[in-house]
Amino acid sequence: MTVQVEAAAPVTAEGQASGSSFYAAMRILPPAQRDAMFQIYSFCRQVDDIADADGPRDQRLAAIAQWRRDIDALYQGHPPPSVRAYAGAVREFGLKREDFLAVIDGMEMDIPADIRAPDLATLDLYCDRVASAVGRLSVKVFGIPSPDGEALAHHLGRALQLTNILRDIDEDAAIGRLYLPRELLLGAGITAADPLAVAADPALPRVCVPLVEQAEAHFVQSDAIMARHARRLVKAPRIMSRYYHAILDRLVARGFAPPRAPVRLGKAAKLLILARYAFI
Repeated sequence: MTVQVEAAAPVTAEGQASGSSFYAAMRILPPAQRDAMFQIYSFCRQVDDIADADGPRDQRLAAIAQWRRDIDALYQGHPPPSVRAYAGAVREFGLKREDFLAVIDGMEMDIPADIRAPDLATLDLYCDRVASAVGRLSVKVFGIPSPDGEALAHHLGRALQLTNILRDIDEDAAIGRLYLPRELLLGAGITAADPLAVAADPALPRVCVPLVEQAEAHFVQSDAIMARHARRLVKAPRIMSRYYHAILDRLVARGFAPPRAPVRLGKAAKLLILARYAFI
């Protein structure tokens, strides 16, 4: 697969978002907020696709660098077609250039070499860039004021990303990636560098338990922040939180010893969460 350096224009932002776990949470927002969230999701999806593509790494790095230049051009007032659709949301909601760039930086971390057993500080930086930075863009759209907006982005972003990492251990290992932190692996006596070998190690649950505890602590912090604000402001992030907390609960119930059955949140469970937090 060849990655084109020229970024594609986000002309189907809602269509791209329709496959997201968060689509229903975005759909319930008022039109201006909904459209802005679709644009944010479109941006994230496009740069993530570059990071996950299997083309030459130099071409993928060039494509990511082009996105960085395009975001700079957007904030300089002459956006190219790839980012022109974001201009309205940037103006209306005060979206920050550095948060878009942080997302790009996070996706770029997967390109020069596959991430394998990062140290805890690098893992936290990765979570901040690929998840909490998206949260910082999103809370602007939701209208959650500072400093609670930034705190919510910090905690909920990390809760969601840690849950993703715990859910996708086997899927990531299959493509040569390992996001579990080095310190926890060594503490469990796992010294293998190969992601597939780590995923099959019987000591893996000892690595996952502390990450579950970290994710739970971030969920608790984000819930406390959302409880301080009007329901209309936190409706969408609360639904996102409940989706992922339900996944984390299922992961814990299943356990992390190999072999592991995949864990997904079904349509019925999602509808129940949506009904509870969007309409009841």
